[in-house]
Amino acid sequence: MLKRLPFDDALRSTVGIPEQSELLDSSPRSRVWRVRLADRSLVIVKQITDGGDTGADADTRFAREVAGLRLAGRAAGPPVAPAVIATDVTARVMVLDHLEDLGKTGDWMPGYAEALARLHALTGSGDAGALPAWSGPTAADAESFLALARALDVPVPSGVLDELTALLDRLDPTPHHALLHGDPCPGNDLRTSDGVRFVDFERASLGNGLVELAYFRIGFPTCWCAMSVTAAPLAEVEDIYRTTWRGLTGRDVPGDLADACAGWLIQGDALVERAHRGTVDQLARVPIEDFEWGYISARERLVHRLGVVADMTRGHDRLHAVGRLSSTLAVRLLECWPELRPLPTHETRPWF
Repeated sequence: MLKRLPFDDALRSTVGIPEQSELLDSSPRSRVWRVRLADRSLVIVKQITDGGDTGADADTRFAREVAGLRLAGRAAGPPVAPAVIATDVTARVMVLDHLEDLGKTGDWMPGYAEALARLHALTGSGDAGALPAWSGPTAADAESFLALARALDVPVPSGVLDELTALLDRLDPTPHHALLHGDPCPGNDLRTSDGVRFVDFERASLGNGLVELAYFRIGFPTCWCAMSVTAAPLAEVEDIYRTTWRGLTGRDVPGDLADACAGWLIQGDALVERAHRGTVDQLARVPIEDFEWGYISARERLVHRLGVVADMTRGHDRLHAVGRLSSTLAVRLLECWPELRPLPTHETRPWF
């Protein structure tokens, strides 16, 4: 295994001499090793690979992750991400602090929410251009959502298209510069002795932190292990996030959480794993077939998201019609497929 470790002479002179290495589980887009150096210290070596992408895209993902980690390294107090020790740009290799994960904890969400707020608060308008802007739903996503209603013979209330058009404008990330992780899922949040740290910043971006705070309500939309969070824990973690953000920035979290949740609802690509995003209209598949990602089906994810948006928009002055449509769509999906299961609760989150 050591022969395959991408550790050139420059890294050896900067970091140290590797004596043992262990290849760890990772996505097809990277290879990750735990490495023991000659001085007995441990580091993580991560190499971004093509993994079905073009070489140019792999280069972009490498640069994006390194930039995100270095921005995250600004954190005062306990870190929120591993430090970048060294890089080999040509080989797309980064050497990172080794983090000792404490494993399963009983109540994992408060620490996650606090670390997420601390991560988001690290950047501001002066960091514009340091990372790509968050990529949210588009007009094509809005049209796909309306087409889904038509395919299921659900009447579209007047005003929905106007509300969705205005929603897309409000979700424009340009005015916001929070450091977003891009995929803050179980397995990418490690519990260490000094708090939660996030890893795997390949999709890091700048935008509104509410799009990641929304994970608790909308069911962790970029994660294979979708989950629901019940009322009391949900209120607690959202309060922790907002209080932490306010304490660090001196202001309230900008924007509307209902907007962020509605944005995730209309994104069909949030029903499938990353390798399948941008390939076909995923919402158009829902009336024809159900398809699983992890152990949760697309229809089950969608019913949960519809219910969340319906609940959050009751009396909402800007998403009232979208909320009515979401409620009716949820009922129609359950009428057509009564065997659909509710999402597992947050107590069932997987541990790695």
